[in-house]
Amino acid sequence: MEEGQVVRWLKSEGDEVSSGDILAEIETDKATMELVARGDGLLRTILLGAGGTAAVGTVIGVIAGAEEDIADLIPADGDGSTEPPDTPPPPEGGGPPVPDGDGRTVPATAVDEPPPVPGERIKASPLARRLAEEKGLRLEAIAGSGPGGRIVKRDVVEAAERRITAVPEPPLPDAGFEDVPLTQMRKTIAKRLVESIGPVPHFFLTVDVDMSRTIDARHRVNARLEKEGVRISINDIVLKAVAVALRRHPECNAHWGGDHVRRFNRVHLGVAVAIDDGLITPVVTDADRKGLSQIAREIRELASRAREKRLKPNEYTGATFSVSNLGMFGIHEFTGVINPPEAGILAVGAVADRPVAVDGAVRVRPQMKMTMSCDHRVIDGAQGARFLATLRGILEEPLLALA
Repeated sequence: MEEGQVVRWLKSEGDEVSSGDILAEIETDKATMELVARGDGLLRTILLGAGGTAAVGTVIGVIAGAEEDIADLIPADGDGSTEPPDTPPPPEGGGPPVPDGDGRTVPATAVDEPPPVPGERIKASPLARRLAEEKGLRLEAIAGSGPGGRIVKRDVVEAAERRITAVPEPPLPDAGFEDVPLTQMRKTIAKRLVESIGPVPHFFLTVDVDMSRTIDARHRVNARLEKEGVRISINDIVLKAVAVALRRHPECNAHWGGDHVRRFNRVHLGVAVAIDDGLITPVVTDADRKGLSQIAREIRELASRAREKRLKPNEYTGATFSVSNLGMFGIHEFTGVINPPEAGILAVGAVADRPVAVDGAVRVRPQMKMTMSCDHRVIDGAQGARFLATLRGILEEPLLALA
């Protein structure tokens, strides 16, 4: 996590706070987490409102005693800058500052300030720029009170209060597009994919699997589990088969470590789940040691909480290998992008009836394509091929999972 966004504050300025109280909800790249108070006192000030984004380590609020001096804890312009205290610049034309009604003074030429020199960048703090954009204010219409005329948060807030706005250009009746701001999850997905598809030397292996016996086995298992209210999906069986195959091929159940390859003795499967903001991979721990019904229950519970952004960090980290299944969308074949430092990901397509050659005759059989993306620094072609052969053998004869 590098930055977070405040979803909402559950406490208001001036509220009493005790250690352990939930102060706010923070959206990370994967989930919405609770921000817990680590001390007692009053919530003296909130520096980042709902919808605001800040880097890890930024002060977003202060808890202190009612009489405690907190001036040194608050950034000079409220956005994490370390610049010296703001001092109002002298007004244009030598006129005196004008009181704004609450004891503070503002430059007399806040609106009539001459426009900046063409090509000259307007000096403003990052928070001031974002706040001005949110409020529909033009920076060139706001006088900066920071050092060297820099526009800070206070200037934008005061400008919004006095409605200092320039007449905006009328929008086109139909622009033909919409700019959608990136969520924290989408930002992280974009960053992680660049880190993966570029530096990681991918290669891909694809096999066809006859799913006839897996489908029969699923019907028999579901008949036995009907009284328990549990239903096994094809994906549940695939996950179990992948876990068993990885246990037999630890060279594929591995991470790239820069100067070493780490092979795991336990199989923790990351299972890709599509949500509104993008993609998240809850982890089924020790999947090779769990039965089908347990895997089915866990993945449904994890997927449900993933869509609600209620997963805990330990529930979406620590995978040793990942599986992505788009079969439910009718996709027959695709390739997945490896999630570093994992060395592989399996992309699973839909089960569909297709004509195949069986004992010299053409038969229609339920077929499924699987494509394994491999990090060539960890997995060689022959190693990946042996893993897929084992996996296909288990799915074509489920009893092999017991061997």
